[in-house]
Parts: sequence; structure tokens; C-alpha cells
Amino acid sequence: MKTKNNVKKIREAKLMSKAELARLAGVSAVTIDRIERGEDCRMETKRKIILAFGFSLSEKGKVFQD
Repeated sequence: MKTKNNVKKIREAKLMSKAELARLAGVSAVTIDRIERGEDCRMETKRKIILAFGFSLSEKGKVFQD
């Protein structure tokens, strides 16, 4: 199932590589790639990405549209 998110747009706006975001979030670069393509991921992974971008969890709508 494809899900809409702004991970790639935010990552590129922050001039981050997939590897850098993956390192900050504690996930693999392959996981970041899958999420950017719209594939689903676990809630914990979403939480890690939101925090790695410097957003609070209450701002999750800026990154993921659930």
C-alpha cells in the first residue's frame, strides 16, 4: 500500500543525504528509500524520522499524512 509523505521533500530541503537521515534516525538507508517511494513502515520508524528531522511528535502531519 502506498502512503503519502513528505520525507524526500523535507530531506532535500535540509540538504541531507539518505544515509545521513538514516544515521540520525537509526534506520537503514534502504528503509529511507522505501519510505520515500511511499511504502508503509512501522509507527516506531515514523517516530524516529520525525525526531531526526527536528520536529516534535505533535508535528507529525508535516512529514506523514496518515
